Amino acid sequence: MAMGTREDEQSSLWIATSDLPTSPGHPFYTRLNALLDAADFDRFVERQCREFYAPVMGRPSLAPGRYFRLLLVGYFEGIDSERGIAWRATDSLAVRSFLGLPVHEGPPDHSTIARTRRLIDLETHRAVFTWVQVRLVEAGLLNGKTVAIDATTLEANAAMRSIVRRDTGDSYQAFLTGLATASGIDTPTREDLARLDRTRKKKTSNQDWTHPGDPDARVTKMKDGRTHLAHKAEHAVDLATGAIVAVTLQGADQGDTTTIVETASAAVEQLAGAQADVAAPQSLDEVIADKGYHSNLTMVDLDAGGLRAYIAEPDRGRRDWSETAAAQAPVYANRRRIRSPRGRRLMRRRGETVERSFAHMYDTGGMRRTHLRGHINILKRLLIQAGGFNLGLLMRHLIGVGTPRGLQGRLAATIAACAALWWGRDDHETPTRPQPSGPPASCTPSYRYELFPAVV
Repeated sequence: MAMGTREDEQSSLWIATSDLPTSPGHPFYTRLNALLDAADFDRFVERQCREFYAPVMGRPSLAPGRYFRLLLVGYFEGIDSERGIAWRATDSLAVRSFLGLPVHEGPPDHSTIARTRRLIDLETHRAVFTWVQVRLVEAGLLNGKTVAIDATTLEANAAMRSIVRRDTGDSYQAFLTGLATASGIDTPTREDLARLDRTRKKKTSNQDWTHPGDPDARVTKMKDGRTHLAHKAEHAVDLATGAIVAVTLQGADQGDTTTIVETASAAVEQLAGAQADVAAPQSLDEVIADKGYHSNLTMVDLDAGGLRAYIAEPDRGRRDWSETAAAQAPVYANRRRIRSPRGRRLMRRRGETVERSFAHMYDTGGMRRTHLRGHINILKRLLIQAGGFNLGLLMRHLIGVGTPRGLQGRLAATIAACAALWWGRDDHETPTRPQPSGPPASCTPSYRYELFPAVV
């Protein structure tokens, strides 16, 4: 066979459908699609989105089931931006198979995803999150008796240099430049301004500053020591199974003591919705949190809601109960509980359980820095991210892995174990019967059937 040049190639005028590139599909996405189809996911979301359909059909829209699948792909692939999700759907045949895209149809544009997000309201996204929780209840993976609550900060899609004063409209960049000039730096560089921002004692106040593009973002000090615009995401996680029960979003300047009751109430509501068809539903009884959530008002509110609190108590010395006598009994009861052996076990388990959900949703899931603006838009995405996390728990229960990357690691570990068994044989020992020339029978490709049992 002779070699040719690229100039000699001619594009085909006609091509058969059978000649188009196809994909057998990714095993993880194939099983996830089977799970969604078995529970009639597409029909459910179409019923939820019926009110958003126009009476007169015009340009073809993005099907609701395909829209939510795109967001799930974003979670499992660690892609937050809608543009990145569209690119992933373009270059992956396995993702196209998961989305149900025919060979003659192109993937949706990122602008189409954005328009669909704006069209579908927050309650529909919450209904999808509840639908996933119903599947967890059916599989016995959602208990809901004891939840752990914690919060983390998400960097906003807004720069500090773009904030303006609420009264005068002056930019933050001009503000820092003025401070640098007053300190003796005639021509400050960006490094000078960043150093000045880190070291100055009086931080920027949210009462004085705002971002014109994202008014919901709040000025806060991040873990790197610098001042950023951020949001505060708070999780309520089932301590028995690790499933996310509720997700709330607040301003980053709100203290933990002011948001825990809202998150606990959201958890109670979500559990009621997920167990609507259960004969004997389990109610939320206990709330576990760190010392940042401890306050007299928190204890009173949780006790009034019928919830037992296990909240670590900071060392504040001897306290005067003359003005807050109603809080004395709940505070003392919480103190007795956290000092008990069971309370110590729950506090130790709290950190690792909640932090795992943070790591999967924000670090691995790509949302540590948001690409959306506004609490409504961000919360829509957070609810589907939390739904993807819970689907990962369900997939781990069914097939042993909860993410596509986890499946790859599982297969690699299986192959490595088989190789170790094969190369670690004692070849000096005379076998009693002829040995096969290939790997041991336990390491044959039959592992595929162990990893992917039938969905029941």
